[in-house]
Amino acid sequence: MTEFLALQAAQRHCQSLQDALGRFRRQSLEQITEWGGALAGVLPAGGRLLAAGNGGSAAQAQHLTAELVGRYRRERPAYSAIALHAETSSVTAIGNDYGFEHVYARQVSAHGRPGDVLILLSASGRSANLITAAVTGRAAGLRVWAMTGPQPNPLAEAADEALCIDADSTATVQEAHLVAVHLLCECFDVAAGAPPATATANAPTPTATPTATATAARSVAAHRRLP
Repeated sequence: MTEFLALQAAQRHCQSLQDALGRFRRQSLEQITEWGGALAGVLPAGGRLLAAGNGGSAAQAQHLTAELVGRYRRERPAYSAIALHAETSSVTAIGNDYGFEHVYARQVSAHGRPGDVLILLSASGRSANLITAAVTGRAAGLRVWAMTGPQPNPLAEAADEALCIDADSTATVQEAHLVAVHLLCECFDVAAGAPPATATANAPTPTATPTATATAARSVAAHRRLP
C-alpha cells in the first residue's frame, strides 16, 4: 500500500512538472530568448551578472553563474557572474551588522554598476532580502530580472521584468527554473556567437586536467572589468 501511494505521488509530481513546462513553453520562451540576447550585449562588453536566491533557489542562482564563468555547452570566453549568497563571509557579516534583509542589497551596491544585470530567483516571490536587492539594483541602474512562482508577487513587481512559473508546488517551480537557467545559457551562447556545440563523440580528448592555476586564471579573467 505504501509503495502504491508513493507511486501515485511520483506520478502527480511528474504531471505537475509536465503541465508547468507546457505553460512555460507557450508563454515564456520568447522572454528567455530576449534575456539571452540582452545578456549577450552586457557580458562580452565587460558587464557583470549578479545572481541570488535563498535555499534551493540559491543553488539555481549559483548553477547559472557557474555556467557563465565556466561554460554551458560551447567553448567560449569566461564571463563575469557572481552568486551573491556564495560570499559567505560577506553574507554573515552583513546579516549580523545590518540584518538578513540587506545581505544581498549591500553586495549589489558594492559590485553592481549601471548596465549590469541582477537576476533574483524565488519560488514564492516574497523573500524580503531579494525584494530589497531588486529595489537597490534598479536604483543603481542595474537591469533587474526575477524568476518566481505564480504571479502576482512582490518580487515580480519590484523587478524590471519577471519570468513567473505557474505551478502550485515549490519543487515544480524550482525544477522549471532550472530549465529556464539552461535555456538562458543556451540563448546567451547563440546570441554571443559561441561556436556550435560539438557532439561528444567528435569532441577532442583533453590532453590534461585543468590545473588549479588555470581554473583560477579563468575566474580572474571573468571578473576583470574592461576599461
